Amino acid sequence: MHLSDRQRAALASICDTFAPGDGAEVPSASRLGAPEVMAALVLHNPRAAEVRQFLRLLDRWDSPVTQLVLGGSAQPFSRQSQERRERTLLALADSRITAKRALFQALKGAATLSYYLTPGPGGRSPVWDAIGYPGPLGVRPDAPAPSLTPVRPSAPTTLDCDVVVVGSGAGGGTAAAVLAGHGLDVVVVEKGGYYDDRDFDGGELSGLSRLYAPGPSATAEGQLSILQGQCLGGGTVVNYTTSFPTPTRVREEWAALGVPQFATDEYDSCLDAVWSRLGVNRDHGRISSRDALMERGLNRLGWHVDEMPRNVDGCDTGVECGRCGLGCRIGAKRSATKTWLVDAERAGARLVVGVDVRTVTVEAGRATGVTGHTADGRPVAVRARAVVVAAGSVQTPALLRRSGLTNPNIGRHLHLHPATGVWGVFAEEVRPWEGGMQTRYSTEHADLDGRGYGVIYETAATNPATAVSFMSWTGGRAHLDRMRALPHLGGVGVITRDRDSGEVRVGRDGEPVVRYRLSPYDAAHMRAGIAGAARIVEAAGALRLWSGHQRGPVWERGTSSVDEFIRHTGTLGTAPGQVAMAALHIMGAARMGGSAATSVARPDGATWEVPNLVLADASTFPASLGVNPMISVEAIAYMNVQRLAAAL
Repeated sequence: MHLSDRQRAALASICDTFAPGDGAEVPSASRLGAPEVMAALVLHNPRAAEVRQFLRLLDRWDSPVTQLVLGGSAQPFSRQSQERRERTLLALADSRITAKRALFQALKGAATLSYYLTPGPGGRSPVWDAIGYPGPLGVRPDAPAPSLTPVRPSAPTTLDCDVVVVGSGAGGGTAAAVLAGHGLDVVVVEKGGYYDDRDFDGGELSGLSRLYAPGPSATAEGQLSILQGQCLGGGTVVNYTTSFPTPTRVREEWAALGVPQFATDEYDSCLDAVWSRLGVNRDHGRISSRDALMERGLNRLGWHVDEMPRNVDGCDTGVECGRCGLGCRIGAKRSATKTWLVDAERAGARLVVGVDVRTVTVEAGRATGVTGHTADGRPVAVRARAVVVAAGSVQTPALLRRSGLTNPNIGRHLHLHPATGVWGVFAEEVRPWEGGMQTRYSTEHADLDGRGYGVIYETAATNPATAVSFMSWTGGRAHLDRMRALPHLGGVGVITRDRDSGEVRVGRDGEPVVRYRLSPYDAAHMRAGIAGAARIVEAAGALRLWSGHQRGPVWERGTSSVDEFIRHTGTLGTAPGQVAMAALHIMGAARMGGSAATSVARPDGATWEVPNLVLADASTFPASLGVNPMISVEAIAYMNVQRLAAAL
């Protein structure tokens, strides 16, 4: 699918409004080629209806009627001055109508993301030079050969095995290793491709386009952006190696929701097995400059701070580490492709990539395999004695629905750990795109209600695309000026343990639709977290700071108290489009429990409706976790498939 000339011109005018450059050394979005990158990203969306909606918007964008509806003038958008176009977009951002604010956020996010992703005609963007960013590291010429040998079907394919595992990330990789280790014939089916050390160049465009799912990119209401790993190894290839065991209080809560083994030695042994196989340690905790700032602020406030356990071996905690979310070039990350999938393949498991599984086949109440197709439409079927689904909390419930399961809880109880941040500009150079990933964290406000719900504080390596995803936009030049401070930028992330939930529905096209709105209860905790993060950043010595609120203030040291900033941001909304938020960890939507009336799967992970269809990913979480979920996902997968292996 390609854009027409009319659509291309409309997109260029939108992108150039968000990113006009400086009229001299810094090019506009269209001069750089950013509209083409944005079009490629949007047109890759698996939901054809959303693509058509986007194309219709571009077709009508320049019409007087559209501009009047959006709050602008009757003059075509492309003929308006930069100042007038900006006022039109900001009118959307400030609208009382949720759909208009969501439209602004979608356009702003895609346009600015594409601008800072695009390398330009020469392969190195002059924008990166303008903001002091070094750009991609490049591929390593001395990278070792890949350790795995997956197959990518090029013709109609049918395979037979004992167990087929759908998904290859934290849950699927662990499940495959355990099942194959029990002598079972295992086939792992992954929608994404296989990428290893020699494929990673540290570039945001290559990383985001190859290692992450093209959609859904946001909740249906536009409140939270969504980013999910989609490659062999899944999220373990792109996560930050943060390794928390399931908190004791959460285990007790989950046990009370009908899964008693969470409070037993059985789950302890699974956690220990995962911890050992991943080699979790605190030997790679050399603090990054951005974590040093957070630690400094926390210490000055007298708040909790601790060193982060991580599943790495040989991590440089330097330049390489800051590109962790784009794949580890030096192979230090103990992802599923370095651990569980290696174990699985050595035990005889077959790995299949590039296949989109559409249904679990069910006959006489039992799963008999899966069917799907390659990107070019070639059919693939795997016949099996049992099926393990580990496609993640968005795709797992969609797969169950497409396969004919009718349990009303499928898709319900979705939790997202809504996250935002507070940014600060410091006198010293921070270089936030490098240094150990999340080497420090704080649980100072993890229990704001006496029941274990609140926020935790962490940092994130800040490459340009990461930065713009959490930043407001109030004008093209102003945004560029803010990005020029990138080398001196430090931030504190606010990760909310959400008590209340959303859901995953399935559209007529069979694709998942994520519906989620932050509840007033959880919004109060997020506001408390923003206040806490502001105090941390101020105490660390920031010269100025701001939140992700679209119309939020900028605090300047020496002009007012940070208390005034906190009071102001506390009055701002958290509705869709009012503050930049991301779904940091996607959990639930096919949870385990003690009854079919309240859950999708039994305490052993098998679905209530199909006993040999077992779930082994974050979708099984009975409630929100509150910390980074990788260790918990792998422990649950380990536990559930141990039981399946015994049954088989």
